Amino acid sequence: MLQDPLNDALATIRNAEAVGKGECLIRPASKLIGRVLDVMKEADYISAYERVEDGRGGVYRIVLKGNINDCGVIKPRFAVRRIDLEKWEARFLPAQEFGLLILTTTEGVMSNARAKQAGVGGKLLAYVY
Repeated sequence: MLQDPLNDALATIRNAEAVGKGECLIRPASKLIGRVLDVMKEADYISAYERVEDGRGGVYRIVLKGNINDCGVIKPRFAVRRIDLEKWEARFLPAQEFGLLILTTTEGVMSNARAKQAGVGGKLLAYVY
């Protein structure tokens, strides 16, 4: 029984990267996981991904690049104001301008850099570096 599908997805990606695999499968495929994968692809952490229907909710097939050192969800999902983003970056990322926080905002799921540009805050979902 899955308790947190996003956590399971990021753990699968982290484990596949750790053993040097070229691709991995994530089940079940949800819209939130797809949007997080969009952010990771935009930031060049993964090469590509596709959703494959299998009759049980779908599967994401992800092509890995070997760029991920660590990734995971942030629990509880803290509410973040736009002026506090740097404080949260210092807490979850190893260095300044290294890695990204993924957050959900009123304008969609985006990285911390894009949220700063848009001038919005939101709730923290995950980190990747």
